[in-house]
Amino acid sequence: MLVSLNACLARIADDMQQVDVVIRQSLSSQVPLINQISEYIIHSGGKRLRPALVLMSGDLAGTRVTPAHHQLAVIIEFIHTATLLHDDVVDASDLRRGKSTANHVYGNPASVLVGDFLYSRAFQMMVKLQNMRVMEILADATNTISEGEVLQLLNVRNIGVSEQDYLQVIHFKTAKLFEAATRLGAVQCQASPEREEALATYGMHLGTAFQLIDDVLDLTGDSEKFGKTLGNDLAEGKVTLPMLYAIQQAPTAQSELVKQALLEGQVTHLEQVLEILHAVKAFDYVRSVAQKEAQFACEALDIFETSPAKQALLDLARFSVSRQQ
Repeated sequence: MLVSLNACLARIADDMQQVDVVIRQSLSSQVPLINQISEYIIHSGGKRLRPALVLMSGDLAGTRVTPAHHQLAVIIEFIHTATLLHDDVVDASDLRRGKSTANHVYGNPASVLVGDFLYSRAFQMMVKLQNMRVMEILADATNTISEGEVLQLLNVRNIGVSEQDYLQVIHFKTAKLFEAATRLGAVQCQASPEREEALATYGMHLGTAFQLIDDVLDLTGDSEKFGKTLGNDLAEGKVTLPMLYAIQQAPTAQSELVKQALLEGQVTHLEQVLEILHAVKAFDYVRSVAQKEAQFACEALDIFETSPAKQALLDLARFSVSRQQ
């Protein structure tokens, strides 16, 4: 039976409401444009999955979720939102979550600078927690994410990129913040090193699975549900795993067509590219890789006894590979 995201997050619903309260309190600035853009991007319909992971891992690792967990969840959300603002500028995106991107509405300079504000506000908040371990985890995570962004930039239209190189970008750019979120939930509970590492491993594999399915949905999803124009990655020359697999597995003529479409950013060839990807079962392959990552995430939780909190995380791993948006 397919599980919904709301069902996965049901145990922490009240805590997520508290996270929303902290978000509103923490966005306050004396500069009206900062308030305006921050509100626009924060409340534009995201899944809030990363902050939820802080709460869910705290729920599993400790006896209760604390106000400090709420603060950490908001810090994670601000860092994620800052990366989205910067990403959309770099990618010249004009649609996210079914709405115009902040850079499309307010311009690139304002989006970059408000992204910087969110990063710096996140670090102000983490300093107030007075926990050096928390600061170390988040400083390392933000640095790794930045490296992932640069790696992805270097790989644009690089049709010679390997699957291993591509997965490294995912681990740096996406999975690292998932890993930080689940690790922080455990750290705030003063969980044992073994339990902290288990939750961090869960987060890393979950984040990898989630991004792999995003890459499939970029080409096969319902654009209204997915909230993006289909074929964005192709238009931007991003060599994602479905296209990389097709380049390697398709007959020479079809492989060359996919390469050419990536090199030229030709969404006009999207229908032909999709036919090739379907023919070589590229989407089946990527889903199988994502399924393995979700399984690794579930296995990482073997250290924990069976409980509703553990089941919620197991269900979330299954949701990550079955979702359609």
